[in-house]
Amino acid sequence: MSRPRIVIVGAGFAGYRTAKELSRKARGKADITLLNPTDYFLYLPLLPQVAAGVLEPRRVTVSLSGTLPRVRLVLGEADGIDMDARTVHYTGPEGERGSLPYDRLVLAVGSVNKLLPIPGVAEYAHGFRGLPEALYLRDHVTRQVELAAAADDRAGCEARCTFVVVGAGYTGTEVAAHGQLYTDAQVRNHPLRNGIRPRWILLDIADRVLPELDEHLSTTADRTLRERGVEVRMGTSVKEATPDGVLLTDGEFVATRTLVWCVGVRPDPLVESTGQPVERGRLLVDPYLQLPGRPEVFACGDAAAVPDLDNPGGFTPMTAQHAWRHGKTVAHNIAASFGDGERQPYRHKDLGFVVDLGGAKAAANPLHIPLSGLAAGAVTRGYHLAAMPGNRVRVAADWLLDAVLPRQAVQLGLVRSWSVPLESDSPELARVPGRPSAREEAEARSGPGAATARDTQPGREALDQDDPGPEKGAGQVKEPREVKDVEPSAGEAVISEAKAREARSDAEPAKNEPAKNQPGGEPAKNQPGGAPAKNQPGGEPAKNQPGRAPGETQDGGASRRSPGPVKRTDADSSEGDS
Repeated sequence: MSRPRIVIVGAGFAGYRTAKELSRKARGKADITLLNPTDYFLYLPLLPQVAAGVLEPRRVTVSLSGTLPRVRLVLGEADGIDMDARTVHYTGPEGERGSLPYDRLVLAVGSVNKLLPIPGVAEYAHGFRGLPEALYLRDHVTRQVELAAAADDRAGCEARCTFVVVGAGYTGTEVAAHGQLYTDAQVRNHPLRNGIRPRWILLDIADRVLPELDEHLSTTADRTLRERGVEVRMGTSVKEATPDGVLLTDGEFVATRTLVWCVGVRPDPLVESTGQPVERGRLLVDPYLQLPGRPEVFACGDAAAVPDLDNPGGFTPMTAQHAWRHGKTVAHNIAASFGDGERQPYRHKDLGFVVDLGGAKAAANPLHIPLSGLAAGAVTRGYHLAAMPGNRVRVAADWLLDAVLPRQAVQLGLVRSWSVPLESDSPELARVPGRPSAREEAEARSGPGAATARDTQPGREALDQDDPGPEKGAGQVKEPREVKDVEPSAGEAVISEAKAREARSDAEPAKNEPAKNQPGGEPAKNQPGGAPAKNQPGGEPAKNQPGRAPGETQDGGASRRSPGPVKRTDADSSEGDS
């Protein structure tokens, strides 16, 4: 009898914990495959410290192959699941396509940035869900302060030194807290002109900071932020975003070059593509985290609406603590489905929460004991070290160095603005210029108007500019398709040249003889020597036809266009982001 095949899609908190527990339980008696776009597990709670220069990026990443023995890692993005055939289809990092058969499937695909139908947000805001976004924000904030120091006009300096964070939950609160410390450290030794100081604004439509937590944590975080100079504005959000700033719902216009979007998350779009029942975008599962009618399929983490047994009718929230414990329950129940033990429902006991506010400050209530100040800071960092599945010594070393040495405020330039759009199915990956995401490529291969085999052959990039593509969530910006310069093969070049000579010989009028039916001997249009007609090589492209779009330039006959779905582009360091 062949060994059971277990496929886990996603290596976030839920997927990683599932793989780790199954590896321990199976002990080589099952084939465990982990499908993930990256080769690391990202410890998301410490991501704000990466953006603030406290931790180096690799400190918050844990190698999957190095910490998951007896688990096969497959790099790729799932773009389709055939539950009847029990197969997961995916696209690899270099465009290769593959499929994974399974006997048990775990959907732990996580979540992406949540969008709202607010004009300009998709174009001018950036999320904070992956390592590329944190690296971009670190470079961007550093660049804005450096450009502000060299700015001649006060208004431009103030705009570059104003940073707006939308969303006062875990992520937004920690980003604003760490960001204020980072920019203050930048200008401490190099003061800005006219006494200007960095300005951080935290917005939320809720009535208090950290509305999902208890009153003590909220009050502690609010007080710490205000003491540092962060402008905390509750009951206020963004009405419109523009290249020059944001219009708030209270009518005030704030001039800024930085808008960080932390309003929350939504389940990965792959969830809805399964065709299974969902609750607010999350797969409905039973208390054992199995899909009703599909006992071989499990879902956990942000992708699953797990019943809260302590709150009948409710579902567990989308937090890292729940996702981590989901993974353990799923692993146990998968082992039980093969006869190893009895399955058990998911039940969570709240042990408290911690919020890192930067420096030695934090808000915590371990075992529901309210703490603040240095004690909360020590408990918070101790909790993170205990919860991380790796890199503990390196993280502790970075914390120690940050306490005794100044931070290095430099731009690495590794991630550009267009490569981390707010609307992305894979925030853990930076967008590659001219290449669609795995899910966009899969959608292009199916449904009405799908690309044919000829269209997808190398050297035959489709230029169908009129196809709007699949509809996305609110606030999406249509991504322009990059026009690639395709070098013809030798055989195609010979055939094309022969056809061109034949066409010229058939169409060329007699030498020095005026073209017929043309007044004054004017050569006929579309003929050599005359003005090139529209839609002909060398002529002006017709409207609505593939060709140069407004704003494109032509260099040597090859059209060029800025890649990426967002309208904003990164100029050089002398101009910053527009």
